Amino acid sequence: MQINPIASVIDDDESVRTAMSSLVRSLDWDVRLYASAEAFLSTGISSHVACIISDVQMPGMSGLDMYRHLLDQGVTLPIIFISAFASDAVRRQALDLGALCVLTKPVDGYEVSRCLAQLEPDGSHHE
Repeated sequence: MQINPIASVIDDDESVRTAMSSLVRSLDWDVRLYASAEAFLSTGISSHVACIISDVQMPGMSGLDMYRHLLDQGVTLPIIFISAFASDAVRRQALDLGALCVLTKPVDGYEVSRCLAQLEPDGSHHE
């Protein structure tokens, strides 16, 4: 049985979460939705998560701070950052942390598809 990879979508804007969820599901991924970085971190990171798609600016912990926290814990999941305010400084910080892509809102579906395609499983990689 084919198991679809899981993407965790983290954004404080429900409309963005819903739209991103529909888009990612259309690319044959399963999706878990979180309204905040804290909500995502509190669930414990599933070993089945293949990618994180996170807003940068959120109330409370930012997407960048959340990813730094994960890296400090030894978790190196691929991450795609999305931001309505992707300044060069934010983009540089995200890429320096190892982000797969940094996309600007409104997010272009093709760009998300292109970023996720870099993670296409070869079918043999399961941890």
